[in-house]
Amino acid sequence: MNTIDLHGKSAVVTGAARGIGFAIVERLLASGARCSLWDIDREGLNSALKALEGRGDVHSAVVDLTKADSVTAATESTASHFGSIDILVNNAGIAGVSKKLWECTPQEWFQVINIDLFSVFLCCREIVPKMLEKGHGRIVNIASIAGKEGNPNASHYSAAKAGVIGLTKSLGKELAQTGIVVNCITPAVVETDILKQVTKEHIAYMVSKIPMGRTGQKEEVAALVAWLCSADCSFSTGAVFDISGGRATY
Repeated sequence: MNTIDLHGKSAVVTGAARGIGFAIVERLLASGARCSLWDIDREGLNSALKALEGRGDVHSAVVDLTKADSVTAATESTASHFGSIDILVNNAGIAGVSKKLWECTPQEWFQVINIDLFSVFLCCREIVPKMLEKGHGRIVNIASIAGKEGNPNASHYSAAKAGVIGLTKSLGKELAQTGIVVNCITPAVVETDILKQVTKEHIAYMVSKIPMGRTGQKEEVAALVAWLCSADCSFSTGAVFDISGGRATY
């Protein structure tokens, strides 16, 4: 593992109790960052904290990322604990049901938009002002190749992730001269527990589109995120970084 220096930096990672989020926390801690794990799953957070014992300065917050008051409380708790927030990784998300658009109920559709897109707005809305106070920050949003191409039977997820890409580009321009850079990544299917939410047929479809012929690994995603959080990423903002095994064509 190549060393990326994040010493002295404080990071918030959403959806951090497991999967890609937890792998990102591990990588950021290994690079010297302090990390606050945000998740709605209290038991999952407790297990994650136990697994991270002795590996760095960690903090956690049980937070409903779709509720403004909950995000505000988590932000204040984290800022109070660390003194500042330098890094925000918006990773939390759900896959939702695998259905054709017209088969989805409004509740099923909105749930994915709410968690996968609206939560990114709420977290940025709270944490960007903290970064502006310091004149420095790194924001990394986890989008998806589905946001570029649109996966069948996942219109809600595809629309939400396309929204994350658009939000990233817009916010990156708004902050371009502030010392805060905002980027997103577009993974193809990554091997995590989220795959339990979708059918084997849908997974097979997604893997069939990847020229490398395999799923991505969460550690590969974490490595890219760590670089995007570092001082080495200094002339990229509002950008979309592919990590799809060759699937992406733009």
